[in-house]
Order: sequence, then C-alpha cells, then structure tokens
Amino acid sequence: MRNIIVIGGGVAGLGAALKVKRAAEEGHDVTFTLVEKDPRLGGKIATEYVEDEWTGEAGARFVVDGGPDCFLTEKPACHRIAKLTGIFDDELPTDDARKRTHILSRGRLYDLPDGVMMFAPTKFLPFATTGLFSLPGKIRMGMDLLIPKREWPEGQRMDETLESFVVRRMGRECLDRLAEPLVGGVHASDPAQMSLAATFPRLLEMEQRYGSLTKGFIAARKKVEEMRKKYPPKPGQKKRTFFTSFTGGMQQLTDAMADAAGRDKIRTGASVETIERGDGGWTVSLSDGTSLEGDAVVVATESWAAEPLLRPIDTDIANALSGIPTSSSATVSLAFREDEIGIDMNAFGVLCPLVEHRSLMAATYSSTKWPGRAPSGKVLMRGFVGGPHNQAIMENSDEELVSIVHGEMRDILGVKGEPLFSRVFRWHLGMPQYTTGHLDRVETIEDRSEAIQGLALAGGSYRGVGVPNCIESGERAVSKVLGEWDIALAEDAEEEKRYY
Repeated sequence: MRNIIVIGGGVAGLGAALKVKRAAEEGHDVTFTLVEKDPRLGGKIATEYVEDEWTGEAGARFVVDGGPDCFLTEKPACHRIAKLTGIFDDELPTDDARKRTHILSRGRLYDLPDGVMMFAPTKFLPFATTGLFSLPGKIRMGMDLLIPKREWPEGQRMDETLESFVVRRMGRECLDRLAEPLVGGVHASDPAQMSLAATFPRLLEMEQRYGSLTKGFIAARKKVEEMRKKYPPKPGQKKRTFFTSFTGGMQQLTDAMADAAGRDKIRTGASVETIERGDGGWTVSLSDGTSLEGDAVVVATESWAAEPLLRPIDTDIANALSGIPTSSSATVSLAFREDEIGIDMNAFGVLCPLVEHRSLMAATYSSTKWPGRAPSGKVLMRGFVGGPHNQAIMENSDEELVSIVHGEMRDILGVKGEPLFSRVFRWHLGMPQYTTGHLDRVETIEDRSEAIQGLALAGGSYRGVGVPNCIESGERAVSKVLGEWDIALAEDAEEEKRYY
C-alpha cells in the first residue's frame, strides 16, 4: 500500500486527499495521511454559526464566513466536488434581485454603472451619466477604442502590472476609481506590482485580439446574452449567478470534503518540522515528536510555510518560494437589528478605493447578498481590512479592529445602532501576491519538483487564489505522483460538463 502524506488541511490539501481516496475506490493500492497544524480543517475557509439569542426564535442563527464567502460559478471544480460529496443541492446563488455595488469616490457613494465588466464600460448611457468619473476621466476611458494594441517582441512573455496596463489603455482615473478596487482589491494586491499574466491573462489576450478592452468586453457581453437565449433555464433548474456559496457557509464544502476523504486518515494539531527524502521514500517529522513514513509528499501550505521545509530538498524551489510575497488581512463581521441600522440594505456592498485613504478596503452586506445569512429582522455585514498598503492596521487588537470597522461603516455608509455581536478572523500572511515575475517563479517550482519523484506542491500561492483553483492544484499534485506510479484515474471532463 503506497501512502501519500499531504501537508496542509486547507481546501487544496483536502482536494489532494479526496483525489487519493478516489484512486483507492477505483481499485488502486494507495492511501493518504493528511497533517494539519491547526485544530480545525479548512484553512482560510471558516464558517461560524451564531445562535440568535436576541429574539429567542428556535433554530434561528447567523452564518458568518470568516474567509472566502463564495466561488466563481463558471469554474466547475466546486460544483464537481459538491456533487461528489452530496451537497450540490445546498449550493446557494446570490440574491441578484438586490444586486448593487457602491463605490466610494471623493467621499460620496456611487453605484457601479450597469454594463461595466471588470473595468471596461459596455453600455454607453449608464457610463455617460454616472458621477463616478469626471468628464476628462470618461473621455480618457473612451480613448481605449482608439489606442493601438501593444506590440510584444517575439518570444517575450506578455506581462505588465495592472497599473501599467490600465493607465496605458484607460487612464489613471479608471485605475484609481474602478480597476484597483474591483480587480486589485479582489486579490488584496498592489496594482503597481500585480502581474497581469499571473492574475488576469485574459485581459492581455483581449487587447491582442480586439485591439481594445471595450470592444473585447462588448463582444463578451453579447456572447453571454446569445448563450442565455440559446440555452434558457430549464424548469426547476438551479439558478446560475456569477458567484455561488452554500446554505451552511463555505465551510460546508471543506467539511464535506474531509468526511468524504476519511477523517480517520487526518491528523490535526500537529505541525510539520522537517521533510527528509530517503532511498525508500519520505519521512515527515512532526512537532509532537512523532514521524510519518510515506512514498510521496504533497506540500499544500502557503509558500512561506513550504519554503523552510523544502530548502533541504531543493534550494532552487526554496528560493523561488521565498520570492512570493504575502500580505496579512482580516475580516470583521458585525450583526445589527434591521430596524436600527438606518441604511438601505438593498446592495451587495461597497468598495473603497485606495485613493480615498480609508481603513476599510470593502464591506459586504452578507445577509443581502446571501439569503439565510441572518435571521428575520437582523442583518449581517462584513468589513475587510489590511492588504499590502495597510499592514500596520493588523497590529490592532480584535476589539480595536471592530471599533475601526464599525466607525468606517458609520462614516461611509451611515450605519446606525450598535452591533449585536462581532467576529474577527485574522489571516496572517494569508494572501499571496502575484507580482511581476510570478509565473517565472512558479515555472521554476514546477520544473524542479517535476524532477523529484514523490514530491508535489499545491495551494493558492501558485496558479490561482480562488477556491476552485486551490482544489484543482491539490488534484494536479496527486495526479503528478500517481503518474509516476503509472496510475491513471478516470477523467473528470465529462463529469464537469454535467455539473448542471
């Protein structure tokens, strides 16, 4: 029986474990042992349930997500896993009847104009009439239709920073007022350092194909509309929205993955001290003084945690890992009585551009965006702080962070009333920064690990920070190891096509 040791119990490590379990169910002589340093599984996917003690309604509760609260619907990995683990019927679409996004600009709130895709306008009238941009800013954004595409030397990787790309095509005001909060904010990244090839290669490809982002996104919007007409929803078919979550919060996914993989093969509360490669396999030494023997190792941790473990194995991998910067952040959830909050809750949230110099990066109206997140008569909101431009805020205590976020919500949104409760989730060095040169570093890591039998890396530090990306990275890591043993599993392609 060949044993694969999986280091890390986040969604990438659980994706790896589930892949091994599937191989065993297909009759292959393999198993896994997963090790997680924290007492709980799920990594940055964490959901807490808070009983509603303020009305006494039996079973009423708040569903508080501390990390990711959703995944991109168009990416099939989460749907596939949900079907596999029996929770597909619990997938939860957003309440798009209340879909609005506010953007703070010059101290005022504006709605994101209808038709904006990423940061390009695809509808003239909403763009022309919005107060979000100045007239010169609108004219400069419109010049995207006339500016020629960038010519790249043959053989050179197309890549530039988000800042360089947006300013070149759409102007500085578009970057500051729209692209940075919409795109850079999602990745909690610095636009001046963020690699477009590593994060949004589609934008670079769109410029080359259409010569204009506006033309490219108009074509994309028309294609979506044509597909909706061609394939209208079938009666009883699950509603599709841009983002999807689960009725029990995102931890419902990782809990289901752990259950399906087998919790008897999972160890929590023990960190990995060293990894050693021997003639007969791998030895993983743990902080409790014990060790594990395996035929392969999948390291599914943050890059900064993987670096010291892999330095004795391969210095080139370790050096590349140390070149991936990270930033810390926190989410602060606050609950209020609906009749006391004093604002219109018919919106998904607010984005606060860096140029506004606010402590709050963004806020989500969780109980509006996701039905069932708060009991009747209550609302749930979530603020985001930290990121590469404000690491100092993370030095505050939890109580201070709650006070800061509550104060920002009062000042920016007009929130009244006192919170019924608060929850703070800190993510120390939790967001990898895909800076320029990131893909070169990742290729070094992949090429060097490919040459080491029985070793693979997984996680959000490499080729995508989204939940589906992380699941797929864990699966790819296991496929690499199984391939070395001439083990091939049934393809997932047809299953992915049928997730709806």
